[in-house]
Amino acid sequence: MRNFVEKLVLSLLWISLFQGCMVQSVEYDHTASIECLRDPMKPLYKGGIIQNSEFNNGLMGWSTYRNIKAGVGKSASGNRFAVVQGAISSLFSAAGDAAASQSHSVYQKVQMQGDTHYSLSAWLQVSAGTAHVRAVVKAPNGDNITAGAIDAQSGCWTMLKGGMTAHSYHSGQGEVFFESDTPVDIWVDSVSLQPFSFDEWDAHARRSADKARRSMVKVVARGPDGQPMPNMSVSIQLLRTGFPFGNTMTKEIISNPAYEKWFFSRFTVATMENEMKWYSTEWNQNQEDYKIPDDMLKMAQKYGVKVRGHNVFWDDQNSQIKWVRPMGVDQLKAAMQKRLKSVVSRYAGKVIHWDVLNENLHFNFFETKLGPNASPMIYQQVGQIDHNAILFMNEFNTLEQPMDPNGTPTRYIAKMKLIQGYPGNGGLKLGVGLESHFSTPNIPYVRGALDTLAQLKLPMWMTEVDVVKGPNQVKYLEQVLREGYAHPGVQGIVMWAAWHANGCYVMCLTDNSFKNLPVGALVDKLIAEWKTHATSATTDANGLVELDLAHGDYKLTVNHPSSLAASHTITVDAASSEHTISLKV
Repeated sequence: MRNFVEKLVLSLLWISLFQGCMVQSVEYDHTASIECLRDPMKPLYKGGIIQNSEFNNGLMGWSTYRNIKAGVGKSASGNRFAVVQGAISSLFSAAGDAAASQSHSVYQKVQMQGDTHYSLSAWLQVSAGTAHVRAVVKAPNGDNITAGAIDAQSGCWTMLKGGMTAHSYHSGQGEVFFESDTPVDIWVDSVSLQPFSFDEWDAHARRSADKARRSMVKVVARGPDGQPMPNMSVSIQLLRTGFPFGNTMTKEIISNPAYEKWFFSRFTVATMENEMKWYSTEWNQNQEDYKIPDDMLKMAQKYGVKVRGHNVFWDDQNSQIKWVRPMGVDQLKAAMQKRLKSVVSRYAGKVIHWDVLNENLHFNFFETKLGPNASPMIYQQVGQIDHNAILFMNEFNTLEQPMDPNGTPTRYIAKMKLIQGYPGNGGLKLGVGLESHFSTPNIPYVRGALDTLAQLKLPMWMTEVDVVKGPNQVKYLEQVLREGYAHPGVQGIVMWAAWHANGCYVMCLTDNSFKNLPVGALVDKLIAEWKTHATSATTDANGLVELDLAHGDYKLTVNHPSSLAASHTITVDAASSEHTISLKV
């Protein structure tokens, strides 16, 4: 062990790293780097309450733990950053065994306020290899709160974005630092910790939602001669909302008219809870039965509700059918080919998405059996059959739990890039699926994680949203749904709140008579709020009327005292504010 440690320490070439690559950042609330790039610029919010956030004044305001030595490095371009040395050797005892301690960066004491959201960001690098690094805020009461995590690399910088919520008992002096269970030195630059009152945070979310989900539409009413017509009455009817908002459904909906009415009067997207999964369609080998998912799909189509395909495979060992688990490689390949071709061919052109290999950041049944390229190969084969559906990587704890090292945004991004980079996968339509199963949501972390994942520039959906039952379930669900709806990178939300007569998975929206429970009442409130619009307006002297409309399809009817009238259907989207719509009477 001693020789290993000596070699590891000798491998840390400080001078070369001081002159090594740096990374770029952007001062904007909804950006983050997903690459290990080149030069950190200014910290977000000018560092917030962090003193000397760019280390231009040495280590003023910063301290170190234990016997770790710290200094300030300088790149060839003149950028300064905090470095530590001794973190590796301090992890080992005199006997040469690993000690029960962690690698730490420099830290700073900060004055914290209760009932406050804190947005945190920093650029991080490690001295050797790759290491999982956590951002930690030590609250005044001693709680160590994980505010985010990334897989940091040596030789260049990666941005961490996250945050935490300080509750009423968190007022006083706290600390901000970065740590890892890997024996590395952690280097830090451009640290920011910005406080927001709850009202400030909510106001920002509402402004962001209005910008992302609504447009100001200019409409001119024109007569048969093409001239603008003043004093025309315009009625506005929403036909269909533009933002996809849905829920899971179960097979009970096929034979329950009350369930059918309740579900399809609210949602524009549906996911079958279990009915399309392999164990539901082929419980016994070579005995396929698609009647139930066929009937559920037909019902959704009747109402014009889009359906997500969930799922082709599930990577969880415990979710495999009993006859699949013991198969050898050749047998498994044949069974998988049959399943993949069967389900994807059957529903190609009928589902908008496929969750291709469910939860394969956390599980690896197929990779263990077939090798590390199993994931990108499966995506490729699904895409070869269904050219239109978006192929999603559906994962949990990427938004929900910053302490889970398997689900971090950087690990999600690395897996997605592995899929994209596999030979032949360059043209695949891929999507970011974030399950979003919450207990107590860390809302600032959710926003930071969404910012990071949005830089993939792929369709991003929250696919299985729920919150565990408890006294704050309604409050927490509202926070999560509003945060997702407000983020411009999120293109749709589906809840995991399927109704069962014998009880729901975690979250029920209604009772067994389909009367809303408090959570269901909240959902209805948000649906109504998100499609709020004026129902009538009058053109001005120039025949013009401006309408603030949520994105979606509308029927506009123009009426005039002279009895002239005409109806037009328009689609309002993000580009609608860029031009004027003419309606001829």
